[in-house]
Amino acid sequence: MRRISLLCAAAGLAVTAFMAASPAEASYHLIRWQDTGFCQIWDESIPTTPWPAGYHRASASMPTFLDALAAKDAALKNGHCTW
Repeated sequence: MRRISLLCAAAGLAVTAFMAASPAEASYHLIRWQDTGFCQIWDESIPTTPWPAGYHRASASMPTFLDALAAKDAALKNGHCTW
């Protein structure tokens, strides 16, 4: 039983080290809800799509959250988004 515990602990540490060493590749884009005009930053690493389906993609993919936030601010100033 002790060997199994040690094996599980070693596997957990190995997985943690692998996850910490791999670079985070999260991209973001803006989505605009069709009924309200509300724009939202969407994280592409989320495996699902926004719900409900009344939205469309309002921008291309951006590498960082700050880039997406700047794009949302520009869309608000230009009147493409309501809030």
